[in-house]
Amino acid sequence: MIGANKIIEKKREYLFPSSWGNHFYKNPPQIVKGDMQYLYDSDGKEYVDFFAGVSVMNCGHCNKEILDVTIKQMQTLQHTTIIYLTEQMVNLAERMSKILPGDLKRVFFCCTGSEANEGAMLLARLYTGKNEFIALNNGLHGRTYLTMSATGIPMWRADPDLSQAIHFAKNTWDCNGDIETAARESLKDIEKIINDRGANNIAALIAEPIQGNGGIITPPLWYFKELKNLLEKNEILLIIDEVQTGFARTGKMFAIENYDIVPDIMTVAKALGNGMPISAFCTNDKISEKFTKPSASTLGGNPVSSATAMAVLDYIEKYNLCENSKKLGDILKSELEKLKSKYPLIKDVRGIGLMLGAELVKENGQQASEETDIILEKMKDKGFIIGKNGIGRNVLAFQPPLVINEQNIKDMIKVLDEVLSELK
Repeated sequence: MIGANKIIEKKREYLFPSSWGNHFYKNPPQIVKGDMQYLYDSDGKEYVDFFAGVSVMNCGHCNKEILDVTIKQMQTLQHTTIIYLTEQMVNLAERMSKILPGDLKRVFFCCTGSEANEGAMLLARLYTGKNEFIALNNGLHGRTYLTMSATGIPMWRADPDLSQAIHFAKNTWDCNGDIETAARESLKDIEKIINDRGANNIAALIAEPIQGNGGIITPPLWYFKELKNLLEKNEILLIIDEVQTGFARTGKMFAIENYDIVPDIMTVAKALGNGMPISAFCTNDKISEKFTKPSASTLGGNPVSSATAMAVLDYIEKYNLCENSKKLGDILKSELEKLKSKYPLIKDVRGIGLMLGAELVKENGQQASEETDIILEKMKDKGFIIGKNGIGRNVLAFQPPLVINEQNIKDMIKVLDEVLSELK
């Protein structure tokens, strides 16, 4: 093992500058092993993972039940492209049709969340014959041209000449914590864009049910119903991006199910492969009929990723990870709320299930970005990996593998309490 410092040297020597500093820590460890909810560094130190590779490892690191299926498939058939007939992809598609919300049934497999969202936006254009989109402030949808254009977080908009076909509306976050008012303002803003641009020009609105990188922004439960009604009235499609929120993370298989609506198009990725690259955009029979020209993702739906994804779905069902996420998420949220009442630095605790965020704000109202970094560093030193997000990078992100247990939560909260008291 070459060690953390040598890895940083090689990053600077061989990778793009955009990749140099993406490790959160002043003293980052070299992670060499994973085992369910635990990670281990090159010195053998154990960490409880409360970030899951940004909502990827929902079923845990190096999950043996899933890996056994992956390895068996790798030893049998890895890749042919969809030109040739293999059964793993169609079996997964059939399985997906049984768990997708409402009338969503058709799937197009690809490799990344960006690719899935790009495909979803293309599909919306093909179906509606319209060209423009609405996206929400603070949203993150990918790093392809169109998905980067639909991303509302400045740090992830690297291209200086992005598409003008995307129009941004207010999201449901309010600096004073009044999400009800913020949600109303968001709907008003969306309606204004529709009126200004003309409904005959707008193909779809794309949104995350909970904005992950935006700061775990969680709309009130009525929001998406009213949004869907507004869009349907104007013959505009709703694309829901479940790349971070999908596959049991919020106590439901998909986060949008908490809001009791069915989107027109939905994208999935990350946790579907539990570390293997796979994604998909999904829709109903009617919308899918407009995508007729030949199209394929070279590695999308390959036998290994598809077999792995089937094992992931089996594992989620076998071990009741939806129920586990809800139960443990309620416990974690309650404990974070207790810390909020104890430490004024925590302004807000939000999220659903095991997708929670604690927003940190100083007494003067400024975003506590520096304090967030200090907390992450100290928590890492004490054996806990947590994330950060938000426009000001001042939101502690708790998105652990869904296989954590109550004792993991108690241990993490105890240490977080100690770290916050040191800051105080």
